[in-house]
Amino acid sequence: MCGIVGYVGGKGATPVLIDGLKRLEYRGYDSAGVSLMNGGGAIETRKAKGKIAMLEAAVHGSPVEGTTGIAHTRWATHGQPNECNAHPHHDCTDTIAVVHNGIIENYSVLRTRLIEKGHEFKSETDTEVLAHLIEEAFQTTLEDAVMDALNLVEGTYGIAVVSSRDPHKIVAARKGSPLLLGIGEGEYYVASDVAAILSHTREVVYLDDGEVGVVTREGYRVCDLSARQVSKGISRVEWDLDQIEKSGYDHFMLKEIFEQPTTIENTMRGRLVTEEGFSKLGGMNMSRDELQAIDNVIITACGTSWHSGLIGEMMIEEHARIRCETEYASEFRYRNPIVTPNTLCIVISQSGETADTLAAMREAKARGAKTLGLVNVVGSTIAREDDGGVYLHAGPEIGVASTKAFTSQVIALALLTLKLARRRDMSAAKGREIAQAMEALPGQITEILGTAGKIEAIAEQFKDASNFLYLGRGFNFPVALEGALKLKEISYIHAEGYPAAEMKHGPIALIDENMPVVFIAPHDSVFDKVVSNIQEVKARGGRSIVITSRDEPALKGLIDYEIRVPETVEMLYPILTVIPLQLLSYYIAAKRGLDVDQPRNLAKSVTVE
Repeated sequence: MCGIVGYVGGKGATPVLIDGLKRLEYRGYDSAGVSLMNGGGAIETRKAKGKIAMLEAAVHGSPVEGTTGIAHTRWATHGQPNECNAHPHHDCTDTIAVVHNGIIENYSVLRTRLIEKGHEFKSETDTEVLAHLIEEAFQTTLEDAVMDALNLVEGTYGIAVVSSRDPHKIVAARKGSPLLLGIGEGEYYVASDVAAILSHTREVVYLDDGEVGVVTREGYRVCDLSARQVSKGISRVEWDLDQIEKSGYDHFMLKEIFEQPTTIENTMRGRLVTEEGFSKLGGMNMSRDELQAIDNVIITACGTSWHSGLIGEMMIEEHARIRCETEYASEFRYRNPIVTPNTLCIVISQSGETADTLAAMREAKARGAKTLGLVNVVGSTIAREDDGGVYLHAGPEIGVASTKAFTSQVIALALLTLKLARRRDMSAAKGREIAQAMEALPGQITEILGTAGKIEAIAEQFKDASNFLYLGRGFNFPVALEGALKLKEISYIHAEGYPAAEMKHGPIALIDENMPVVFIAPHDSVFDKVVSNIQEVKARGGRSIVITSRDEPALKGLIDYEIRVPETVEMLYPILTVIPLQLLSYYIAAKRGLDVDQPRNLAKSVTVE
């Protein structure tokens, strides 16, 4: 969601901060700002509503210089998206500036107390409370004041603070919102995402919840909220900046769709043992006996990751014969789920920072379950806190609407299914069949991507539609949900996904000549049933787009548009059938002239409940 960048060193901070913010644009935001300590020892701040280009214009019109500063992109929670509510926020004396990701849950009570003490507030935000709390607590050093202030706070935060009363220093702290320190030579950085500082350093220190980082030109240190020193290791970032460039594509989303032959291959590399029909997942950190003892699986996730979880649920139940449930992470922690020491809780999150998913994982651990994280971001909070994990190795995903992470999640779940099933009743022959089909997927996806021009032509016909219905059965019902979500996210067209058989229990009332219906109908065990649903749409004048896997006489005269995918085993069809839906959504949104990579109101990493 919101983005934080900080710099302290010997060079001008403004270009570093602005460049860092640009690297974070993909996360979603509605305003931006910077605060620097100028040569005269005062803090100067510039803010702007809208894109970072507006902030650049403000800085160009009224330059601000300094070698220490913080910057922020805001995604509104408390208060309208405007210049006043943009970060950084100041105290009464303008000697403290704060940027903040997260939500201060008790801000209203704190604000009332501070007003009673004479503090004056300028914004509608919860964040401004932090600046005044630090002002109230300031006696000796900035870090002491920050720690005293945070001990009064309830909620989540990733913050960076500067003060002219303790210059050339940035104090950073986190609880539930990601934050890291970047280590250079005579210069140091603070960021909520490594992408913001990767052009300057690859050496980073990830802060954990309840930790405070202090950076100056001379170095850094980390402590807890009681000022006790914490020893932290330095991690090295291995991916390159060119992975977060468009590389000639019009949008990151299109680039990431076309990367999928490579990304799913990366997810499988070194893990799939094709000739023996099983998988190696060393990161699970579970013994043979522990794996054998699993008697139920809970998958918890949000959004697109929840859809991959639904597919994983069907894979695990059908092939490993273990009871499995997929839960919305946001609901899991607020009910009383049945969890035992033999429960495996799989948590799925592209960013590894999704607040609801992280909270669900912690709840499952507290109840005694083993937790397994499926994440894409190395060093993320879920990756550090789970009992075991499977990295997706999909590379940075910049487009807000997830594409390559989804298919890598499904592949990771297929690998897990193979591992569990082969330890139970799955034969080596069946394992080899699935493994060989998985090995063929990159080439099959490349084949589908070769039909992008045909899918773009279909998008031209439907770019002005106001509603869509997506229908699928079995393993492809979650694909219907995912296809509808993609269209909603980036084109703002209302779309719904349903199990195809449920259409006649209500949604069929919507079907007329203006309602496009997308069917996911590969030749699997429920193909004939879906054909019946296509006939029902045809009888009511609806227009159908059908994704299928071979020439089929039963479809002649029934469908308006056909998109063909190669054949595979039933459990892997979602990896192929979702590709045309990603392309269809992309081309419709692009033809409507919309911001495909940064759709309105959305953020890449949702770090608040």
